[in-house]
Amino acid sequence: MSFFRGLLIRFGLANVNADRGPIRVMLLDDDERRHRWFKKRFVGDELDVAVDVAEAKELLVEHGYDAIFLDHDLLPHHYESNDHGDEANTGQAVAEFLNSRTDLQRGATIIVHTRNADAAIGMVTTLRETGRNVEYCAFPMLDLKIKNYWQR
Repeated sequence: MSFFRGLLIRFGLANVNADRGPIRVMLLDDDERRHRWFKKRFVGDELDVAVDVAEAKELLVEHGYDAIFLDHDLLPHHYESNDHGDEANTGQAVAEFLNSRTDLQRGATIIVHTRNADAAIGMVTTLRETGRNVEYCAFPMLDLKIKNYWQR
């Protein structure tokens, strides 16, 4: 950095933010409104959307991602309770799949964004077993998280 640029930065007269290049993002969510919401936040990036566990697994095997967003409740009866006996069709199944495939998505930042906080804790715990970079962020707070992580 030049002496002059250093002075400009010190006095707040220069932009210190570096522009980032496009990233590849995977979203697992059954809600089409959220699909549109994510597309607006990742304009200029590659966004792959899965609406069910099978699609998510396929995408995770085929592509490398910088960011992965996982919802837990993917079917209407999942919203009623966590005792539905259908874990194979939830985001938990994707967390377990990644846990079993330690070769996949090692560098990705994973964010569990479900409104179901109890289920989110289980997903985060599962993913951390293999040292994944994962956290839970309730959907209402997700916009701020995306701006902080992947600001354009």
